[in-house]
Amino acid sequence: MRDFFSKLLNGMSIAIVCALIPNALLGEILKLIIPSVPALQHLYDATVIVMSMLPLLTGILVAMQFKLTQIQTASVGIATVIGSGSIIKTAEGFFTLNGIGVTLNAGLTAALAVLFVKLVGERLKEYSILLIPMLSVVVPGMIGYMILPYVQTSAGLIGEVVAYLTGLQPILMGALLAVIFGVVIISPISTVGIATVIMLSGIGSGAANLGIVAVGMGLFLASLKANSLGTALAHVLGSPKIQMRNFFMKPTIAIPMLITAAILGGLAGVFNVQGTPYSAGFGLSGLVGPLNYINLAEGGWTSSNIAIMLSLFFFLPLILNLIFIYVFKKKLKVIKDEDYKLDFE
Repeated sequence: MRDFFSKLLNGMSIAIVCALIPNALLGEILKLIIPSVPALQHLYDATVIVMSMLPLLTGILVAMQFKLTQIQTASVGIATVIGSGSIIKTAEGFFTLNGIGVTLNAGLTAALAVLFVKLVGERLKEYSILLIPMLSVVVPGMIGYMILPYVQTSAGLIGEVVAYLTGLQPILMGALLAVIFGVVIISPISTVGIATVIMLSGIGSGAANLGIVAVGMGLFLASLKANSLGTALAHVLGSPKIQMRNFFMKPTIAIPMLITAAILGGLAGVFNVQGTPYSAGFGLSGLVGPLNYINLAEGGWTSSNIAIMLSLFFFLPLILNLIFIYVFKKKLKVIKDEDYKLDFE
């Protein structure tokens, strides 16, 4: 069971990086340039389409973790798309993309599909190419489709808890939201999904974003010795979700980052750091968080706003994480470099 869970999370992590990094790196920058160079709109649209491919990539990459055949891998991929909710039918009868769907349900559907094709795969023999794709749609695909509303409701309940926290006084609320989103960003649950469902904005969004910044920056620093520079940078430029497997195997690896997140979240309440439902879930990816803070701050690009932005989004996450990683690694010996090792081969 442990090995199954580990492979599932590893496949999901790689899929998330591949699908979200293009838009994360280019999205906000392209938005600034497109008014002057309209032709770049096509490039921006392409990155959004790639994001919508997340469920398909999830199914395929999870299947690859289990070394399934090509037919089985393709079947897990199509079943995952059906269960993800990433494609919906409009009132006019057209099918349209619906963002990245529900990440958690995509993972659950992929797990069911893997179990299904492994169970029936060898028994069908030469009929596999005819029956496995169809049966994967009928059984795991439709199970995923049927449980989708319930998983969405569960995400809504999480959103209600987050919404309740926004009613608390800003500093405590900011610290709690930052920690919550710091944990969610290294889980299968979509931070963007939660923030969008409850329309998290204002200081709540700013604090949530800083929580993700803290975790991303901390995992980058902690993983430098265990991984290549490019892989380590993916925690900041892409998504900290690539550490899902390691986090679930050993949750203590996130303690230094979550302490940093709590401090930064509290400071969001002090300095009135704000954001939008979209920026709440992205952290530093594509500079979504910092740019949205500047755009919403009173006065815009003033020297004081720039100083706050640089301090809270860059300098403090770096300094605080270095301090807490040192304490927990060298002094308390709770974590070690190998805990952050990622293997994408």
